[in-house]
Amino acid sequence: MANNSVPLDTLRPEGGTCAEEPQVLDIHDLIELFDGLFAHSENTRLIAGDTEPEYLPANDECSYHRLIFAHGFYASALHEISHWCIAGKQRRLLVDFGYWYEPDGRSAERQREFEQVEVKPQAIEWILSEACGRTFYLSSDNLNGDPAAVAVGIARFRTAVVEQALDYLATGLPARAGVLKNALLDYYQRHSQFGAHLFAPERI
Repeated sequence: MANNSVPLDTLRPEGGTCAEEPQVLDIHDLIELFDGLFAHSENTRLIAGDTEPEYLPANDECSYHRLIFAHGFYASALHEISHWCIAGKQRRLLVDFGYWYEPDGRSAERQREFEQVEVKPQAIEWILSEACGRTFYLSSDNLNGDPAAVAVGIARFRTAVVEQALDYLATGLPARAGVLKNALLDYYQRHSQFGAHLFAPERI
């Protein structure tokens, strides 16, 4: 569990564990695509876990990095992949990228910190979701906070994620995210449907 002495960059965002997505997408396809792209180049494999998501760097017991997503959910896989896509080289040598997850019911100040950490990965997750044709659900992950503060926070967070997604589309995604986005567009044959028009606030 987190405590108030934990610095901002050690807050571990959680995602993709609430409910399975409505679209019927085969998670094995995503695993195969990811491993085909990154198992050799990044020594990283995507693993379907039984419990909560976790990132485990290579060690004496396992020669490759493991990006473990929750309960076989496609949404969880995309969320964890998105965090991996923006984690730097040194972060990828740390368990869970060195983050620490603070649970629901955060204070307004801690929630703002959480949202700042989550803007980029959720923007990437949204782009990857649209690339494979599934609905993206924004997650502010603080349902037990003060209702008024939660509502204001969600609106602010939505705006930030939309702006970040559009910026990525205009200026380019982080390299690994861009590679995977193109692979998903190819696999699901969504090049003609994909575009900036998909990234409007009302869609999340």
